[in-house]
Amino acid sequence: MSTFNATYDPYASSRETTEGTVYSVTGGDWDQIATEIGESKEERVVVNMGPQHPSTHGVLRLMLELEGETVTECRCGIGYLHTGIEKNCEFRTWTQGVTFVTRMDYLAPIFNETAYCLGVEKLLGVTEDIPERATVIRVMMMEFNRISSHMVALGTGALELGALSPMLFAFREREKVLDIFEAISGLRMNMAYVRPGGVAQDLPQGSLTKIRETVAELRKNFKDNEKLLIGNSIWVKRTKDVGYLDLAGCTTLGVTGPVLRATGLPWDLRKTQPYCGYENYEFDVVTANSGDSYGRFLIRMGELEQSLRIIEQCVTRLEKLEGAPVMVADKKIAWPAQLALGGDGLGNSLEHIRNIMGESMEALIHHFKLVTEGFRVPAGQVYTAVESPRGELGVHLVSDGGTRPYRVHFREPSFNNLQSTSAMVEGGQVADVVAAVASIDPVMGGVDR
Repeated sequence: MSTFNATYDPYASSRETTEGTVYSVTGGDWDQIATEIGESKEERVVVNMGPQHPSTHGVLRLMLELEGETVTECRCGIGYLHTGIEKNCEFRTWTQGVTFVTRMDYLAPIFNETAYCLGVEKLLGVTEDIPERATVIRVMMMEFNRISSHMVALGTGALELGALSPMLFAFREREKVLDIFEAISGLRMNMAYVRPGGVAQDLPQGSLTKIRETVAELRKNFKDNEKLLIGNSIWVKRTKDVGYLDLAGCTTLGVTGPVLRATGLPWDLRKTQPYCGYENYEFDVVTANSGDSYGRFLIRMGELEQSLRIIEQCVTRLEKLEGAPVMVADKKIAWPAQLALGGDGLGNSLEHIRNIMGESMEALIHHFKLVTEGFRVPAGQVYTAVESPRGELGVHLVSDGGTRPYRVHFREPSFNNLQSTSAMVEGGQVADVVAAVASIDPVMGGVDR
């Protein structure tokens, strides 16, 4: 039983249950801050922005101390979306963990899956055995996901500052990307498509033609938001010199992604620490030198075209790799499935089911053991990282040699980047808080996980 004494905490109460003493602890930040106001000689007001607020990108709570319209202090309150994903992974097989981690940063699920699977494959020692077609598909899906994530960042950021049309244009294009996801994986979000050893299934017939058409449409339609916002005097006034953070501040706080590149440093893991064969693709790292919200906006707009360039190169490679495998050859790791789209949704093809159920007892036993128990991963620990739309997304995996992870911990860029909120907004206007938070583009599912 816990030795915690509730008498030491004025905000805690206790009750006896069959499991022992249960303590209920509620936050005291608001009461403490409100009490401190009266002790201050200056007349200041404390405002609660969130957690239910349309411009906090989810359930983020900002406690703002104001002197007139000026923000004198800002504190972030997080944890409202905590789901225990990392802990849940310890009670599932290595493959089942994909369905958990994909739900962290729900705007970038493919990146969560890929970072996790790269770590599992490194522990297994099969990194070099992953089929090239599977790796190219991963890259293509990640770049499509980067586009869809940036569409949300740009669209919601514009809407929060009073621009409705850019949001409509952004979500119009995002739908096209989600249609691609649905056609390839069966789902629009949280696909669990990337699996240890490769991907869940190959591309459907005719998908490359559809992808080429979609890339052409996106390249044409992205110009709508460019014409609306780039150089727009109203947009510039709301974002220029707002939410300023220099290179020293970024490196001190561990900030990565567009926020870091807005200071002029071309730090992009796809170039500096290549993975999934990114060193073989031609694209540019987009930077800016302003260190403000407008610079971060320009970077995300520029990265859209770079993602399209990479996708086009992926399509060209996939055409040459037609018919190649998309899962590692080792049957002790490869998930024993041949997925097909039927009347009841996505599932194993009837031919595959007839084979394992009626013709091969060994295949049935192997299928049962691999699905229920999972494969064993050699003991050890590893860290792998990918460049997500928000920055360095890293995963630290620890294996004790069993069929489940001993520990799963993610270095989530939204969590690190959110630390910069205070540095960006303190000393500025309260109206600029919205622009600063939007330029960070935090996703609270990744922050709290």
